[in-house]
Amino acid sequence: MTDHYDALETRRPDDREADLFARLPGVLRAAMEAPAYAQRLKGIDPATITSRAALAGLPVLRKSDLPALHKAAPPFGGLVTAPLGSFGRLFTSPGPIFEPQATETDSWGSARALFAAGLRPGDVVLNTFSYHLTPGGFIFDSAARALGCAVIPAGPGNTEQQFELIEAYRPVAYAGTADFLKILLDNAASGGRDVSSIKRAVISGAAFPPSLQAEIKSRGIDAYQAFGTADLGLLAFETPAREGMTVNENVILEIVRPGTGEPVTDGDVGEIVVTSLNPHHPWIRLALGDLTAALPGDSPCGRTNLRIKGWMGRADQTTKVKGMFVRPEQVAEIGKRHPELGRLRLVVRRDGETDAMTLQAETAKPTSELRDAATATLRSVTKLGGTVELVKPGTLPNDGKAITDERG
Repeated sequence: MTDHYDALETRRPDDREADLFARLPGVLRAAMEAPAYAQRLKGIDPATITSRAALAGLPVLRKSDLPALHKAAPPFGGLVTAPLGSFGRLFTSPGPIFEPQATETDSWGSARALFAAGLRPGDVVLNTFSYHLTPGGFIFDSAARALGCAVIPAGPGNTEQQFELIEAYRPVAYAGTADFLKILLDNAASGGRDVSSIKRAVISGAAFPPSLQAEIKSRGIDAYQAFGTADLGLLAFETPAREGMTVNENVILEIVRPGTGEPVTDGDVGEIVVTSLNPHHPWIRLALGDLTAALPGDSPCGRTNLRIKGWMGRADQTTKVKGMFVRPEQVAEIGKRHPELGRLRLVVRRDGETDAMTLQAETAKPTSELRDAATATLRSVTKLGGTVELVKPGTLPNDGKAITDERG
C-alpha cells in the first residue's frame, strides 16, 4: 500500500501553489457574499489576489474577535451565507464560538493525519474526543470513517467502561489527548486490564511534551501529533519522518509577525494565519493566536508541502502596564517607524513598586540619535514612558515573542 494518502501530498510545490492561488479568487468571491466579509474586503478585486504577496495585503480576522462577532450577528457573525439547514451538524466552542460542519465526507480534512499515523481500512479506532456539543469527536470520527475504519465513539472519561470496549473490540489505534491516554494506560496497569491492542495513537487538543512522548513510546504505542482547530479542521500533522508537521492540503498557511498581517522572514517564529479554500464556509486570513515557524527543505517522508515546527506558544502577549494595555501590534508599529531596527522585544519589569518597560531592539548601527528617536516613538505609540536598549543583531531569541512580562 502507498505511503501517502493521495498524489496531492507529493506534487511539486510550485504546482500546489499555482493550484491554491488559482482557486483563491473564487473563494474570495463566495466569501464576499457574506455581509461581514463584504465590509472587511470592501474595494478588493478577488481576481487580483493570486499570490502570497497579494494575500498578505488583506486584513487578518482574529479568532479572538469571533465571540463578539457571533454575539452581534448570531450565529456566525455575518461571515457565512449558507442556510443553517445546509450544514450537517452545528457546534459550539468556548467563547462562545459557533461552528458548522459541512456535509462532505471528512469535511475537516483530518483523514490525512490518521493515514500518516499508519491507520488503514479495516482498523478499529478508539475515539476519546468529546462528541458533546463541540466538534472534536466528529472531526476524528469522520476522518476514521473516510479511511474505512470502524470507530468506537467513546468520548473522554468513564475508564472502566472504556476498558470493557477495548477488551471486546481490540482497537488498534487511539485518538484523543495525550493526558487521557496516559490515564487509560496507568489505570489499566494498576487494574490488570488489557489494552495491549492499541499500537498507534493520534494526539491532539493539548500539549504533548517530550517527556510524555517518551513514556507513551516506552509502552509500545507509536503516537503522532495532529494540529487543527474546530473552525478550520486539520491544519498540519506529524508523519513518519518525525521532522516537524506537514501542512494539510487545501489550506494556505502563513506565518506573520504577531499583531500584524505581515509575513515573517523564513525560519522566524510568528503567528499562524490560515485561509481555507472551502466556498461553503470560507475563512480568509484567520489569525489563530498560535505561534510556529517554518522548517526548510523537503521532508524525508516524501510529502512536499510546507512543514512547521508545531505549536510553539501563544501569540497574544497583550499585557497591562500601569493600568494600560500594551499589545504586540504596538511593538510592530515602532518597528515600522524605524526600519533600521530589526527584531524587537518589549520587556516589562517592576522597578521598586512601579511598572517599567524596556524596548530591546536589534540594530547594526546603534546611535544615541536612534535610541532617542525610538524612545520617543515608544511613548507616542503606547502612551507610556520607557527606555530603549539597542543590541546587536542576533541577540534576541527567535521565539515570536514581542512582549515578555517578567513581573512574576
